[in-house]
Amino acid sequence: MTWLVWRQYRLQFFLGTALLAAFAVLIAITGVQAANQWHAAQAACASSHGCQNLFLGSHAVGFLVIMTLGAPVLVGLFWGAPLVAAESEAGTTHFAWMQSITRRRWFAVKVGWMLLAAAVWGSVISALVTWWEGPNNALQLDAFDTGRFDIMGIVPVAYSVFALALGIAAGALLRRVLPAMAVTLAGFIAVRAVIALWLRHHYLSPVTVYHSVTTSFTPPGSYWTLASGVLFPNGQPIDQNTNGNVLDGIPVNYLPASCNQTTRGAFTPPPSCTQALAHFRGFLTYQPADRYWTFQGIETGIFLVLAAALITVTAVTLLRRDA
Repeated sequence: MTWLVWRQYRLQFFLGTALLAAFAVLIAITGVQAANQWHAAQAACASSHGCQNLFLGSHAVGFLVIMTLGAPVLVGLFWGAPLVAAESEAGTTHFAWMQSITRRRWFAVKVGWMLLAAAVWGSVISALVTWWEGPNNALQLDAFDTGRFDIMGIVPVAYSVFALALGIAAGALLRRVLPAMAVTLAGFIAVRAVIALWLRHHYLSPVTVYHSVTTSFTPPGSYWTLASGVLFPNGQPIDQNTNGNVLDGIPVNYLPASCNQTTRGAFTPPPSCTQALAHFRGFLTYQPADRYWTFQGIETGIFLVLAAALITVTAVTLLRRDA
């Protein structure tokens, strides 16, 4: 049975291997260049705060790296969806099950090898991207950002396994390749969007820090900002969408007239203005940088559970069909 799987999928294997090899060569060459740029820029970044806008590496390769967001769904579209659907359309599943191979073994061997291939696909791409993004992560401190969190670490492995399981389940239920591919693509995008844009924020309770409006607070590392602003003395947040003069995030109409003079060019607030500012508080709600791998682990677990559920549904569907 393993030999049969190899004969059926050897073209996809060679194509996938060639794509990964080409991607690895490109990432290795430009990644070394980015690392050299980072080491050369460290001295300048230590003496100036203007380095945040610096981009390390090739912009073209950077765009390609961002496009690996879609790499996991490829295994669902081209490996998962046809796995059962193509054989159902051709009627070859019944022929295979009439031989010495049982449905259970047919399903276990084929799906087992495909899941392993999907995990390898996601692992290799993620390892290359994580390494390539190292200098930019150190510079930009944005590893938590949507679109960057999703292409690094261990979550791309889970995304690939989930996409494959979704494609297999869609093919088993619909028995047609093209509809199964459409459902796989739509389902993958929908689940990813719901988790990235809504559920991820709630994995762990965020940390909120209050500080004086005359001083700034910056957590260490690549933290994730969820909310920030200024509070009135009564604890209510101040609307930041104002067109008037603002001092330390506070509209000057809530402050003494002396503060209004400060916004017009006086650099040292007078005592009356300083005393008024002391009644306001700034706040920052965020996820600390040291929670990055915890978030990676939680999201990986979610997608692996979803993949296991889809594989279970597929197994039950196939084992009961025409039984």
